[in-house]
Amino acid sequence: MARVHVDTWRETYRGLMSDAVLDDPGLLSRRERFWAAALTDPQYSQNIAAVASRDGTLIGIAMSGPSLDDADELQQLYVLYAYAGFHGSGVGAALLNAVIDKAAPAALWVADPNPRAQAFYRKHGFLSDGAVKTDDDVRELRMVRAINAADAR
Repeated sequence: MARVHVDTWRETYRGLMSDAVLDDPGLLSRRERFWAAALTDPQYSQNIAAVASRDGTLIGIAMSGPSLDDADELQQLYVLYAYAGFHGSGVGAALLNAVIDKAAPAALWVADPNPRAQAFYRKHGFLSDGAVKTDDDVRELRMVRAINAADAR
């Protein structure tokens, strides 16, 4: 999972995030520690993780959990990455649906600019709520999906 995380960051964020961060020799070990904690530490027991594989090889990862923001959404998508070669194949949608309940409000942060990812999330009902932050020198927009009783049917 850490390898997929690092590889897809490098594919996705080259030119948006500094090369120093993306090429840091310690990046993989930090992502390994991140995933080890996310999957084993009891404080993260409410998180939901999923992987996608093809022919026994991991090609995508996703994780959600309780909202970390002051947003009304109870769920937050923390991670959703698939190798670029699998974009448009349905892998992203399958991962999203595996970790986010379609019948509940949800939020996520997406890099800006990242028109492909933003279009993907819009297709799945997420809209920008105007919140912006910078993380790892990357500008991010918050997107939310509000679900009302009529939508959940």
